Amino acid sequence: MTNTDAEIKHIHEDLELLKRDISIIKHILSEEGELKEEAKMRLAKARATPDSKYIEL
Repeated sequence: MTNTDAEIKHIHEDLELLKRDISIIKHILSEEGELKEEAKMRLAKARATPDSKYIEL
């Protein structure tokens, strides 16, 4: 496996995780129309995390 293949595989895995997270958020929102406390805490944590933790520059 080349370095590029490994990078593509890693990006694919990250996208799959994002799809799962979005699905969870959509499910939570569709139930009541607003975020539950757990979702609010997750969102606050994600917003507090610097982009540098997610994106290599």
